[in-house]
Amino acid sequence: MTIASTMTRRALALTMLGATSLVMSALPAQAQDAVKSYPDKRINFVVPYAPGGATDVAARLLAQKLQESWKQTVTVENKPGAGGVIGNDFVAKATPDGYTVLIAITQIIQAPSLMSKLPYDAFKDLAPVTQVAISPIVLVVPDQQPMKTVKELIDLAKASPGKYPYGTFGNATTSHLYGELLKKNTGIDMTHVPYRGASPLLNDLLGNQVTAAFLDFTTAGPQLEAGKIRPLAVGGEKRKPKLPNVQTMAELGYPGFEAEGWVGVFVPAGTPKPIVDKLSAELGRIINSPEGTAGLQAVNLVPVGDSAESFEKTLKRDFERWATVAKTAGVKGE
Repeated sequence: MTIASTMTRRALALTMLGATSLVMSALPAQAQDAVKSYPDKRINFVVPYAPGGATDVAARLLAQKLQESWKQTVTVENKPGAGGVIGNDFVAKATPDGYTVLIAITQIIQAPSLMSKLPYDAFKDLAPVTQVAISPIVLVVPDQQPMKTVKELIDLAKASPGKYPYGTFGNATTSHLYGELLKKNTGIDMTHVPYRGASPLLNDLLGNQVTAAFLDFTTAGPQLEAGKIRPLAVGGEKRKPKLPNVQTMAELGYPGFEAEGWVGVFVPAGTPKPIVDKLSAELGRIINSPEGTAGLQAVNLVPVGDSAESFEKTLKRDFERWATVAKTAGVKGE
């Protein structure tokens, strides 16, 4: 290599380095401009489930409060189907400008371990904004059933294999994963009865058509208060404030139930970080405000409202947890 060619290569490298530096220095200014103008048009919250559930209620609460604080229209659009996949995919492929926002649940990171093919990658195609709230899961039985503890339920199931059916709010859902994990870990034989949602499951619980179910606290709460269903345990790492005397599955000696359901906010990957941070900060403020906290607690959700970075850590942790649960329980999606 000649001295001339060496000098040419060095000059080219310096030119490229200078161009890169110019681009990098320009990006913050562009991002700052985007933040200053954001939002300057309607924001659309996409809920990948039908109206009326906890996810929809949380989305409408956040939309109303965000509209009030930012003086900009915030709509809620329900895009149900395929267990949340349709709505998730819609947002994953939307323009990454902060105006299309996904209000999702734990299914979004459970699905990769349950389904062989998805039209999006939750970690590559979506960016986390904030974890809205935890959705506690409660192991319940109808008041007509005799068992008062998890051990009594297991003992009865072992004594009469196949006699006691358990219900879930759908195949490959959190309640299904928990139910099959309990069966695997204890060696019991309980027939799985999947329903199309938590409401029809609750109806059959009240009618004593199924013996037990891992049910979300939002759905179970009113009937627990009425004494028509009885709690045996809760999932998660800690007891729940509204059920302080109900032990966790881990406390009772049944590990693997630490992963919990939650409601979270996402935007398309590539959305400018300053916009993500601005949206995260404002939603966090709303969630942790007296009105936001009260609104979420009213439907038995446990408010969180953390940063995008904190939520990202939760996603990675829970992805591994649910992958382990799915593998242990042997559950696969349809």
